[in-house]
Amino acid sequence: MATYAAVDGSRLAGALAEIAAVRDRLGGESSGWRIREVGDGNLNLVFIVEGERDSVVVKQALPYVRLVGESWPLPLERSWFEYSALTEQARHAPGLTPEVFHFDRAQAMIVMEYLRPHVIMRKGLIRGIEYPRFASDIAEFLAATLFNTSALAGTAATHKARVELFAPNTALCKITEDLVFTDPYREAPLNRWTRPWLDAEKQAFERDSALKVAAQALKLKFMTSAEALIHGDLHTGSIMVTGEDTRVIDPEFAFIGPMGFDVGAVIGNLLLAYFAQEGHEAAPSARDAYRTWILGEAEKVWSEFHDRFLALWRAAPSGDAYPASLFASDDDRAAMEKERGRFLRALFEDTLGFAGAKMIRRILGLAHVEDLEAIADPDRRARCEAKALRLARELVVGARSFSGLADVSGAARAIECA
Repeated sequence: MATYAAVDGSRLAGALAEIAAVRDRLGGESSGWRIREVGDGNLNLVFIVEGERDSVVVKQALPYVRLVGESWPLPLERSWFEYSALTEQARHAPGLTPEVFHFDRAQAMIVMEYLRPHVIMRKGLIRGIEYPRFASDIAEFLAATLFNTSALAGTAATHKARVELFAPNTALCKITEDLVFTDPYREAPLNRWTRPWLDAEKQAFERDSALKVAAQALKLKFMTSAEALIHGDLHTGSIMVTGEDTRVIDPEFAFIGPMGFDVGAVIGNLLLAYFAQEGHEAAPSARDAYRTWILGEAEKVWSEFHDRFLALWRAAPSGDAYPASLFASDDDRAAMEKERGRFLRALFEDTLGFAGAKMIRRILGLAHVEDLEAIADPDRRARCEAKALRLARELVVGARSFSGLADVSGAARAIECA
């Protein structure tokens, strides 16, 4: 087995030229391929390679957290989990992930489709761009991947094998367990926030017993609820879009976890984008219409996910959980329909709680979001962040009090206008 070595632009062309499928896709001589590094994420190296015929993206894991450096080591095997997740997601949600052309486990390297003219959705939200397909596409991705990798759709043996496959992804789960559910509520060396503007909010969160208990209940669910294959980091920086297409990328945090974590991550990031709009508008209220669009997208993500998930469950009740053979009579079917409603209500409450936790970590923890970080004026940025924190706390502590996403939108509007 070849020894792992981090690639750079000067050596990458030679490595790719040895892979027939990639060489043929790019076309021409490798000496003429144009290579540029584009990785702006927290963990990995990412290159775009352009040949005469086509282009590819090369993603290679580093043996440490790129955002922090070699003092924070990470296993290269996370690339294997990402590849495995991409393969599984493509089976259930075709056309909503990038196509994978090659995977090298020893080099922790994935060669995949170069998505263009796609942009990272977060950047589009900062610019105030509407994406008409986004909500429907992401709802389909969520419903298809979560339902079809659960015991609602498959056998217990298949589900357990999937759990076993992804269970070793403990290092990346540990990042989530610490950075999302623990560090924001305590003094931690890697925490950062807009100081001194948010000092009072940070101190209040560290003293907030109800909030800390609710966050730890979510952490326990994250650690123990093996419901389905989740992406594990499904924010608007992991979604690439055009007006006609949506793709989900970067599932290296994937494991078998609670469904609401993925749905909540999407909705939480939309809510962060909503509160960030003040920092990006040229004049007060200039982006009111866009604010309305963002909240409408959050509502649509949940409603279309709910309906699509329910439709899949009704149409294919073939899993070992709730076996169809038990529910043959009209009374049985009515009871089963009631149970589906109960299940989805619990999933809704999980979704809100996880959304709030994801919002809090992006403001008081280590890794922030460009929606807010791009606001140059710290006073203005802190104002946006404080509003987001208010709603986030309500979602974590009081998820049961919301009857639907329209209620969440109403709470967001009330906070924004206060």
